[in-house]
Amino acid sequence: MTQNDLRAWLRELPVFPDAVPPFEIANLPEEPTTLFLEWLEDAAAAGQLAPHAACLSTSSSVGVPSARFLILKDVDDRGWQFASHRTSPKGLDLTSNPVAALTFFWPATARQVRVSGGVSELPAVESAQDFLARPSGSRAATLVGRQSSPLADQDSYGAALDATLRELDENPDAVDSDWTLYALNPARVEFWQASAGRDHTRVLYGRRDSEWETTLLWP
Repeated sequence: MTQNDLRAWLRELPVFPDAVPPFEIANLPEEPTTLFLEWLEDAAAAGQLAPHAACLSTSSSVGVPSARFLILKDVDDRGWQFASHRTSPKGLDLTSNPVAALTFFWPATARQVRVSGGVSELPAVESAQDFLARPSGSRAATLVGRQSSPLADQDSYGAALDATLRELDENPDAVDSDWTLYALNPARVEFWQASAGRDHTRVLYGRRDSEWETTLLWP
């Protein structure tokens, strides 16, 4: 495929369904969590795969950005929750620079939500509970550790994973003490709804002290 062919092919790729849900901005909830959960449920009902997946963006102590996808664990009055190993690249970023952004994108409903703010670690007991609720394969992969370190070959990882799975069979309550549940306490939550006519709708929730203010934005 030539460069011109690629450009044309990319331009013609379908993006959103023909019919998209409306975004009724006349009666917005007072805080963003209610609207977010409504949109999350709408995405799941529309058949969106992994609607609880989000892109977590962090940056190092010197401002080097990094992004990766992970799974939303919960949303409560402490914020949007996700988990990771404290010694992973994202864990190290959050230790040195505890701010982040989560981006949710649901093509099935032509919607996007962006959440940004400070990040804090939740109590160790909650991190342990989250770890034990994971499938055995996921727990074993975490206990193997060394995330993002150079790997000699795939067989080495397979052997380490098998050995850790055998250890978990003998000790099923083992917990990785570096497994950490985080909460992103948002300062800004932005909702974006696409339109076939390109008259997209953007609404920003911005926190002022303990209150939320909403602002309609140019798309």
